[in-house]
Amino acid sequence: MPIFKKKNQNEFRFDPETQYAVIRSSICTGEKVAGFKNKKDGHFTEVMVIRSSEDENRFKAAYNIETLRTEY
Repeated sequence: MPIFKKKNQNEFRFDPETQYAVIRSSICTGEKVAGFKNKKDGHFTEVMVIRSSEDENRFKAAYNIETLRTEY
């Protein structure tokens, strides 16, 4: 059994009724993280690091998302 197991992206459940997809982008470093933000309390659940537009497209395809908000 491997020590570090890569998580399956679809382990995270996306509920469009209570969450919306968002990319959090750091102003200082430029690091981008895709995930879901709760509409009620604003809690952010990180799903994956975005290093390229290919990563962003992979995230959209995995969760059937058409548009993503970007927050700084």
